[in-house]
Amino acid sequence: MHGTTSLVRPTHVTFAADSFSVELSDGRVLSVPLAWFPRLLHATPEQREKLTLSTRGLHWEDLDEDISVEGLLAGRGDATRLKSSAA
Repeated sequence: MHGTTSLVRPTHVTFAADSFSVELSDGRVLSVPLAWFPRLLHATPEQREKLTLSTRGLHWEDLDEDISVEGLLAGRGDATRLKSSAA
């Protein structure tokens, strides 16, 4: 399964009031709560829209936020908040 995840890339991102959706190259759409990513939750709509899509994920230069497709597919939120619970 590792090989299939690396082939999937984000193609489009949209934002709602309390979540964002990521369209993937394989046709799936992931809906993610903004609460999982406090930097995005507290950002302005303009800051949220200023992102870069890469083969591995999403990047917001101004917010210092990086979200991998692999992490989203695994259901992981902001890694800085989960370090103490990681095994």
